[in-house]
Amino acid sequence: MAQLPHRPSQTTVAIVGAGVVGLACAVELLDRGAAVVIHERGPRIGAEACSWYAGGMLAPWCEGESAEEPVVRLGQEAAGWWERHTGEVVRQGTLVVAPSRDRSELRRFGQRTSHFEEIDGEVIARLEPDLVGRFGRGLFFAAEAHLDPRRAIKALGDKVLAQGGTIHFESPVEPAEPDADIVLDCRGLAARDVLPDLRGVKGEMLILKSDEIALSRPVRLLHPRIPLYIVPRAEGHFMVGATMIESGARRRISARSMLELLGAAYALHPAFGEAEIVEIGTDARPAFPDNLPRLTRRGRVIHVNGLYRHGFLLSPAMARMAADAVLNPQSRPEMLHDLAA
Repeated sequence: MAQLPHRPSQTTVAIVGAGVVGLACAVELLDRGAAVVIHERGPRIGAEACSWYAGGMLAPWCEGESAEEPVVRLGQEAAGWWERHTGEVVRQGTLVVAPSRDRSELRRFGQRTSHFEEIDGEVIARLEPDLVGRFGRGLFFAAEAHLDPRRAIKALGDKVLAQGGTIHFESPVEPAEPDADIVLDCRGLAARDVLPDLRGVKGEMLILKSDEIALSRPVRLLHPRIPLYIVPRAEGHFMVGATMIESGARRRISARSMLELLGAAYALHPAFGEAEIVEIGTDARPAFPDNLPRLTRRGRVIHVNGLYRHGFLLSPAMARMAADAVLNPQSRPEMLHDLAA
């Protein structure tokens, strides 16, 4: 594809990594007039990114059950940003339910979150007719949304090219190598060589296919040990996830996790017992000790990392702050940390 001519006054930015945050940063910078080149080690969008296995829930208030305040506040930017840039957002809210024996988990979830309505079984049945009679109480977060992560990051890749950016695939460079005014290091766990306190948190997921049940929105099923969620996708597909295991291993699902994921789906509705297992996915999400993301500036390199389980939820806010730091070096974005070059 032909590229837009480079204007000498443009800030040139190289981005290392075409995962969700790298692509979001590229789009934000292109919107503001920068010249952007992305270097991606994989052969295509998503091939080496943990965002390929994400749930795609844009659920800031639900995440408040376990996340810190900045996640809830900054995550409220996400749905509008993704809608403007990809058009992939589904605004049907989030439904949270629990078996009657775990009703205390539902109360605890409500005590730690906000922006929800307490609903009974009749309302649950109106929202999700295939769940009629299965749950007597629930919480409905009407303002939340979701998207299909794979469609969304592909749409961002297309937008980068349409706006004159460049993506080099199979281009594994180190952050110091690109010839650019500023380099954004968006490599995820691969950046542990320069961010030693970065750790991996493994997530495991399944994609099931069933023609016997339909859902309109993500459903979170609470459990005292491992709360899980089911997110509807196109053509009868459902993403079931996701475990959180302190491990940097990227390519192995445990038998226990498989049982937990399948058990959660079956507990939501027995029809999932006959579903086809279409895909098993595992990867490790990058996280700092406080589970909050950071912009770490070292000379002309800014590391954008540590989005933990909130990649799609927090990428818009992190991209906004990264663009601020790139184009206005005197600015002090909220998540920025300066280190000696």
